[in-house]
Amino acid sequence: MEEELSMIEKNKTWELVDRPSDKQVIGVKWVFKTKLNLDGSVQKNKARLVAKGYVQKPGIDYNETFAPVARLDTIRTLIALAAQRSWKLFQLDVKSAFLNGILQEEVYVDQPEGFVINGKEDKVYKLYKALYGLKQAPRPWYGEIDSYFAKCGFEKSLSEATLYTKTRGEHDILIVSIYVDDIVYTGNNQEMLDEFKEDMKEKYEMSDLGLFHHFLGMGVIQTDSSIFIHQKKYASALLDKFGLKECKSVSIPLVATEKLSKEDGSGTADEEQYRKLVGSLLYLTATRPDVMYAASLLARYMHGPSNKHYGAAKRVLRYVKGTLDYGLHYMKGKKAVLVGFCDSDWGGSVDDRKSTSGYAFSFGSGVFSWASVKQNCVALSTAEAEYISAAEATTQAIWLRFVLEYFGELPAEATPLQCDNTSAISISKNPVFDQRTKHIDRRYHFIKDALQQGIVDLVYCPTKEQVADIFKKALPKDRFNYLRDKLRVVSAQSLKGSISV
Repeated sequence: MEEELSMIEKNKTWELVDRPSDKQVIGVKWVFKTKLNLDGSVQKNKARLVAKGYVQKPGIDYNETFAPVARLDTIRTLIALAAQRSWKLFQLDVKSAFLNGILQEEVYVDQPEGFVINGKEDKVYKLYKALYGLKQAPRPWYGEIDSYFAKCGFEKSLSEATLYTKTRGEHDILIVSIYVDDIVYTGNNQEMLDEFKEDMKEKYEMSDLGLFHHFLGMGVIQTDSSIFIHQKKYASALLDKFGLKECKSVSIPLVATEKLSKEDGSGTADEEQYRKLVGSLLYLTATRPDVMYAASLLARYMHGPSNKHYGAAKRVLRYVKGTLDYGLHYMKGKKAVLVGFCDSDWGGSVDDRKSTSGYAFSFGSGVFSWASVKQNCVALSTAEAEYISAAEATTQAIWLRFVLEYFGELPAEATPLQCDNTSAISISKNPVFDQRTKHIDRRYHFIKDALQQGIVDLVYCPTKEQVADIFKKALPKDRFNYLRDKLRVVSAQSLKGSISV
């Protein structure tokens, strides 16, 4: 607690003043946390002074609160790119990041419990910088670090507000991504990396975490030949949380022959528990695309889930139990281009007959961007469902190309988008508007423009090799395992020299 208060004083966060008569004074409380390493050992005990921001009123105590954070897609793209170029990723942690953000509003807080100054009990602190817990706290911090990066010669990406690059000469580059107080950086010039680290340590109180190894519950293992990301600790905690630590594992997350529907007559399940379980599974998809379809399918039944839905969700956890040390494997130095896969399951939803789209993108080793989503409209044919799926994958391909261009890695050729439906490819490549396509929403036709401009190229791939098949329906064991290997979702034990997670 004393360490936290010394940080607050050091940052000139507040000043002791008389209690104002016309302004609300916000209470503060202490929050204690034990931070653990990936192996479960104690890293440090932490005390944080937090403002009771829930009493703040919009327009009086704060105005704008939004501050961007890096998307997981961006972090994985950075990891995949670093693997492809055989770079190392490093990590910094800003100590008490929000205390650096300069407040625009006038905010007063009570003196913290246990540290009230004798003889000045009626006085309060006027804040000049943000405290954790304030509604607007993330915004001043982002504004502070954004302006510092601009001053240091970094260029901010237009398509991802938390991504910055700095170049020197024609070939040297430093790439930085921020997620609140976590900073991930990589590049091809060791001197630039060291300079950046020293500059940041000089400007802010920093913890140098060395090689990038732990981020938002994800474990990152960097070896000479590859980068492996996993969520073993998180998955183990899930099994513990839902009482399935000793359960018997299964080989596939969903039964291929079983269809889920809204009304199945199996009785209602505990909605709160179901939502917790499915929400937890959705976060597990950060490094586990093999459970993406199962998690997104179960998320359709958040309101009024049945016992059958709850049983299916627990089955996914039983699958996770048998694949605890699985994660995504990115090979180092593997020169390849951006490749996309898109597929669709026509009329897969029993309730409204809408189709499910799935797509995935890779650099030739592990996939780093994927999705499984229900389409917004009912498709009247498989060709239409596949065409809509291809259009959705194209939007992601365009964004990924923006990010890669910013990294200096823009593909010279159009991004190949693998599709296993020749009719959908024909619709996209020929200006045909006949009886069977005239009703398709205009927004899906922008894929034609993308093809003409050389952004994507829709190419045929046999259904057997269609990786996105795993994102659109439940599959039998052999097919599921084959596609899981194609995604490069593998066990840590199967890697060269086998690494421990």
